[in-house]
Amino acid sequence: MPNLDLNVVDLNVAAVVAIFAGTYLVLALGQSPFFRIDRTGAALIGAILMVVVGRLSLDEAWRAIDHRTIILLFGMMVLVASLRLGWFFRILGRRAVRSIGHPAALLVAVVFVSGALSALFVNDTICLIFTPLLIEVAAARRLPALPFLLALATAANIGSTAAITGNPQNMLIGSLSGISYASFMAALGPIALVGLALDSAILLMLFWRELKPTPWTAGPEAIRPIHRALTRKGILIAAGVLVAFLSGVDTALVAAVAAAAVLVTRRVKPEKIYRQVDGGLLVLFMGLFVVIRGVEAAGIDRWLFDLLRPIGVDTVWGLTTVAVVLSNLTSNVPAVMLFSRVVPHLSDARDAWLTLAMASTLAGNLTILGSIANLIVVEGARRHGVRVTFLEYFRVGLPVTLATLAFGVWWLS
Repeated sequence: MPNLDLNVVDLNVAAVVAIFAGTYLVLALGQSPFFRIDRTGAALIGAILMVVVGRLSLDEAWRAIDHRTIILLFGMMVLVASLRLGWFFRILGRRAVRSIGHPAALLVAVVFVSGALSALFVNDTICLIFTPLLIEVAAARRLPALPFLLALATAANIGSTAAITGNPQNMLIGSLSGISYASFMAALGPIALVGLALDSAILLMLFWRELKPTPWTAGPEAIRPIHRALTRKGILIAAGVLVAFLSGVDTALVAAVAAAAVLVTRRVKPEKIYRQVDGGLLVLFMGLFVVIRGVEAAGIDRWLFDLLRPIGVDTVWGLTTVAVVLSNLTSNVPAVMLFSRVVPHLSDARDAWLTLAMASTLAGNLTILGSIANLIVVEGARRHGVRVTFLEYFRVGLPVTLATLAFGVWWLS
């Protein structure tokens, strides 16, 4: 009987390993090689299988979900949706680019404006909105769109490093670590600021010949908010959210209150806002929480920690190296989710959380596949007739990633 029990345990652990490996394989590839299953579907199926094989009960699976992260992510999605519907970002971007004459100055402005907005309003959103605008402006000025699109993608990743609200993985880290919004920004804000300066310098060096002043063929027409009241309301709520975050109020609670305030309106149908919420991303998070909890219950997280210890994950350099590799293999959100069970065992968990946030975010600039923000820019450009190749991106992404990571490691060390 003892041998039978041992075999049952071994089979159960093997099933958990297979579920985990299958889930992360689809996350790395973007879709299943055999079935029409995307990343969200893989996370959901993996979570269900963890319950089916008996590693977790339904109640344990539900408790495995970090509801604070989901609430924070959902609340910020609703707030950003109200600003998008009012064309706040588009109006701000138009005014910024219309007031700048020299193309080189415009490129630097794109870097810092998109970086700053990404820190506050989630980098994916900024890339989604600014991609068509930059293509339009480049065409009007008879300039190549490529430098500005690469500036947008790289700066959105770098700028999002600065704040918990900059990207989904930072929201996860902020919720799990307990680090306050102000402390997070104080630690990583300088890295983002210097990173944007390095990004600007590298882009100017690589594209200086293409950035010559040219006459305008047709300036972008001024645009007005579709919903003026909604725009003003969104700006006021966003300002209140930022003040509350910096004051140390619970970020999940602030985001929930902000979402409720946005939804109290007589002018806009709620369905318009709901359509802006990325339900797939929320499901992806919930599924991964359950999958990782199953891995933890099987003891695989402890095995992973023992495997990584010789690499030096207790050091800023070691953790950065591993995080960069894993983030480019599976994307940064799954990588951070996996590390969420390892970091609490490290000698200085707080610094490890900050290092993980910095490394997983900046690593997204290495290749087109490094982050969702990159894919949004590339796919958005393709739909407007502008092609960004893997090598064109890598030519910029490699030096930007190496330079920003080097400074980040030095700063946190």
